[in-house]
Amino acid sequence: MTVQIAAEETTGSPLINVSVFVVFVLITLFIVYKATTRNQTAADYYAAGSAFSGVQNGIALSGDFLSAASFLGISGAIAVHGYDGFLYSVGWLVAWLVALLLVGERLRNTGRFTVGDVMAYRMKQRPVRAAAANATLVITFFYMLAQMAGAGGLIALLLNVHSKGGQALVITGVGLVMVFYVLVGGMKGTTWVQIIKAGLLLTCVTFMSVFIIGKFGFSFSAILDQAAAGSPLGQSLLEPGGWYGDGAMDKLDFVSLSLALVLGISSLPHVLMRFYTVPNAKEARRSVVWCSWSMFLFYLGILVVGYGAAAMVGPDAILEAPGGENSAAPLLAFKVGGAVLLGVVAAVAFATILAVVAGLTLTASASFAHDVYANVIREGKADARSEVRVARLTAIAVGFLAIIGGIVTNGQNVAFLVSLALALAASANLSTILYTLYWKRFNTTGTLWSIYGGLGSGLILILFSPATSGSSTAIFKDVDFHWFPLTNPGIVSIPLSFLCGFLGTVLSKDPADPEKQAEMEVRALTGIGSKA
Repeated sequence: MTVQIAAEETTGSPLINVSVFVVFVLITLFIVYKATTRNQTAADYYAAGSAFSGVQNGIALSGDFLSAASFLGISGAIAVHGYDGFLYSVGWLVAWLVALLLVGERLRNTGRFTVGDVMAYRMKQRPVRAAAANATLVITFFYMLAQMAGAGGLIALLLNVHSKGGQALVITGVGLVMVFYVLVGGMKGTTWVQIIKAGLLLTCVTFMSVFIIGKFGFSFSAILDQAAAGSPLGQSLLEPGGWYGDGAMDKLDFVSLSLALVLGISSLPHVLMRFYTVPNAKEARRSVVWCSWSMFLFYLGILVVGYGAAAMVGPDAILEAPGGENSAAPLLAFKVGGAVLLGVVAAVAFATILAVVAGLTLTASASFAHDVYANVIREGKADARSEVRVARLTAIAVGFLAIIGGIVTNGQNVAFLVSLALALAASANLSTILYTLYWKRFNTTGTLWSIYGGLGSGLILILFSPATSGSSTAIFKDVDFHWFPLTNPGIVSIPLSFLCGFLGTVLSKDPADPEKQAEMEVRALTGIGSKA
């Protein structure tokens, strides 16, 4: 009885937490069902028939990216590590400029459903689509790990489930609901869930941040002072170096992380796929603008929530709670508004995880079905019904792998795990997309070298880095086989992918197709034929 009372004093009533979450899931499942009366064609299932406006898609874009990493991971990183934790959000916000200025409009005009459409437009279809699909599946899997790890930590906190078996069971439940979203809703249903979730998340963070500032007399300085006073880092909580340190290798690691954050967003397959849900390039541009403003407001609030958690909850209590750093925002919600607000925050966090993983699952299944099944295996002769059926079967398989991965990585900081996915995305996709859109000489060999060179080097360096083994924060803490000194491979793998693409092109005897290139350039700039 004493243990139960202590748990409720920390995390509120598990009954209230679960009830609020179940109500949200039921409401969103109903909306998904009503919004998606037909998903007969591939365009309906993959891109919602390009029927969303720039405003709607912009809010959904922010919902797609404001994941467990942003809500749980960054708030916890700020509360425990201070200044260095907030720099995650700065990198992610600045990164949208790359999407706005270089990628968004041209990508929308050139492709139909997937990133593979763009990469293979003027190249040999089968090898390039296969490579694009492989990269999408790997990147999506790494991104899913972060979301499912966040689900495990959140459940552990809210239901006071400390056993790994109990947390694994709940991660499985979250994964099954996510797969159901994708199977029933397709892109249209998933987009509406993202829009609702983004609105709830912005409202929740804004309410919490205003209340916290009011509690300290509307003085942000007072919050910072109390946060520093209660932290083992002291005033260093407000200065660079609280997480990554001041050594030369620490600074290099931080530069590597920054490259991944800034260049990774405009390379994420599930983010890029959203540009196909709008009717034209103008709406694609509006999407990025609305997304940027939504994220700007959100991260201002997260700054207050993170330091507010350090001031009102304390880093020690956060680290000792189930879920570790990822529990900062829920613990603060309980301090601010008791069990009811904690239940609401829990529901929003769960909605965040469900919606983002649903978007990731949809992207992975679309990439396999459209790029591999329809265009490689069936050589472009697959009918829409069979393609959608394969996409749904792929979603089930991807969901199963995500559940297994989430159980393995349970307890890791989700913002850190996302940074690894961003490094892989920038390494495999960014160089290929930019070369394809802007370099006339770029050819099939260069495309394959840049995709596999960036993806392969990123995977190898992550596998043999302190992120995987040999450190107190590694996924496998009990073994040490690392030889790469940095936790994020971006500073090596991203430039290497550009170099591989360049060398593959200039050393290859395979000429570029000038007619296809001219056709692609006209289409990218004008949008003529983008619905073909």
